[in-house]
Amino acid sequence: MKTCEEVMTPNPVCCLPTDSVKRAAELMKRENVGPIPIIENEQTRKLVGIITDRDLVLKVIAEGRDASSTQVESVMTRKVVSCRLDDGFQIAMDLMSEHQLRRITVVDKDNVILGIISQADIATRGDRPEKTAEVVKDISQSA
Repeated sequence: MKTCEEVMTPNPVCCLPTDSVKRAAELMKRENVGPIPIIENEQTRKLVGIITDRDLVLKVIAEGRDASSTQVESVMTRKVVSCRLDDGFQIAMDLMSEHQLRRITVVDKDNVILGIISQADIATRGDRPEKTAEVVKDISQSA
C-alpha cells in the first residue's frame, strides 16, 4: 500500500494569513489549483488554514467584499483536515470520504505543510481504481 508521500503533490504554493484574497486568486490561476494552504510564515511553513476557490466565490464575491483589501485570514478555513507523510494512502482516502473533501493537506509532526493530495492525485497515482471511484462518490454526495 502506498503512503501519502508517494501520492501527494509536494511543496504546494502557499499564502500568508495577511495576504489579500486577490493574491490567493492570482496564485490559484497561475498554478491551476483550487486550494491554497495558508501558512503562519515563510520560515516555519506551519499550516494554519486553507482557502479554496469556493471560499472566494461564497465569502468574497457573493458578499460583495473587495478582493484587494480582504485578507485571507478573514475567509480561510482554520480547521484543516490533514494526514501525515508516512500515513498509508488509505488513511488519506478515508479522511477525504469522511469529511467530503476534494483535497487533503499532508503535514509533518509539527504541522508543517509538505504536500497536498487531490482527487486527481488519487486517480492518477493511486493503485486502487475501485477505491478511487468510491472516494469520489463519497466526496460528491451532499451531507
